Amino acid sequence: MALMITDECINCDVCEPECPNQAISLGKEIYEIDPARCTECVGHFNEPQCVQVCPVSCIPIHPEHVESQETLWAKYRRLQQTATAAAPPASA
Repeated sequence: MALMITDECINCDVCEPECPNQAISLGKEIYEIDPARCTECVGHFNEPQCVQVCPVSCIPIHPEHVESQETLWAKYRRLQQTATAAAPPASA
């Protein structure tokens, strides 16, 4: 399942830096979550960090992007592989 930010968002800026997958960004009016990058923090934390810090509770499960735990783990692994491949080589 990916999460979504509803129009109750007050643009407080606390969710974006908490996302370990860089899935949250400022949209036209409110913050948005990219469902292709959202793993609900699977692989990083036990609970979605954006939900934990949101002061207005405006981050529910996105009804159009329901995913199983296995799918979320697969997405996490894919994102990690992409990040590793894109990282510059370590200097000696």
